[in-house]
Amino acid sequence: MIDFAIPAALAAERDRVRQFVVDSIVPYERDPRMTAHGPTDDLRQELIELARAQQLLTVQAPESLGGRGLTHLEQAVIFEAAGWSTLGPIAMNCAAPDEGNMFLLSKVADPDQVQRFLAPMVSGHRRSVFAMTEPGGAGSDPSQLATEATFDGDSFRVNGRKWLITGAKGAKTWIVMARLAANPHLPEGPTLFVTDGDQPGIVIERTMNTMDRNYVAGHAVVRFDDVVLPRSALLGSAGRALRYAQLRLAPARLTHCMRWLGAAERVQRIAIEHARTRTAFGKPIGEHEGVSFMLADNEIALHQCRLTIWHACWLLDNGEHARHESSMAKSFVSEELFKVADRCVQVLGGIGVSDETVVEMIFRDMRAFRIYDGPTEVHKYAIGRKVLHG
Repeated sequence: MIDFAIPAALAAERDRVRQFVVDSIVPYERDPRMTAHGPTDDLRQELIELARAQQLLTVQAPESLGGRGLTHLEQAVIFEAAGWSTLGPIAMNCAAPDEGNMFLLSKVADPDQVQRFLAPMVSGHRRSVFAMTEPGGAGSDPSQLATEATFDGDSFRVNGRKWLITGAKGAKTWIVMARLAANPHLPEGPTLFVTDGDQPGIVIERTMNTMDRNYVAGHAVVRFDDVVLPRSALLGSAGRALRYAQLRLAPARLTHCMRWLGAAERVQRIAIEHARTRTAFGKPIGEHEGVSFMLADNEIALHQCRLTIWHACWLLDNGEHARHESSMAKSFVSEELFKVADRCVQVLGGIGVSDETVVEMIFRDMRAFRIYDGPTEVHKYAIGRKVLHG
């Protein structure tokens, strides 16, 4: 059965989330704590408390941890509403990388790890990182992983260097991917570990300067200098990190799409209003074909993106892995929404490249969406292989 109806209760909650973001979160977009490296932890915590007061904090979490256990389709509706402001998902504790990390820990962590690392994240008191990407190439191709862990039967010792680690400064829960060296105790290969951010040997070298600023604390270069971890730091089974990463990435790609869809819808609304009121050559610019066609292309793209996201979510909710469909969604949605934002800049003209509206900021932030959680080209490569070889 194909049913595109949104249940009345879900629609009402969507509207409540959107109003909360408009009324309570949008005013913070010009807060001085919105730095070149993203919101500060102080700003994040203030936003978190606003969402907590409205019972909108971490709604996607399992009910056993205090969330509502939303389906993927329900998340699509709610996260789109939250994405009206790039600060909305931060306030509701459903922003990257925390949302994806919470999902992974809920699936893989043992009970002690859940209580120590996951529960404080769900309650909004901890941020997290997923430390995988490396200067030497590990990222889209994690098989190039160079960070190494050795194991003597009692403890692990991790050494290596990583970069573009989102939110590293101030994060208290760290998920680290390292290649476990051959040893007589555990299987070798890419392995995940979970630890505290203040673990001796974790060195944050610097925060990188990037064009986006919608993630708390930005993106950092991190060094692991003889980081000693107990056996209890092992997340899941040794040697299975790539499988766990895929478990995390398929839904995480979609939640990125959901949030950015909300932001794209907002810039479209701003462009429409501008096209109605700005005049040129004797009439509102929206009545000129060149402008109206751009707005029409945007409307078509927003609709197509929403349906693409919903379909992949429906597959996940019905027990499918949906790797192929999530790759198609990430590739298509990231490219189309960036075009939407670009056309909105064009409609606004000179105002579009200024900070008179949020269009310029969302345009810059959205550019990175085409790269993280797999660049478009990597997804198309995977899609092509699937098409050719089944």
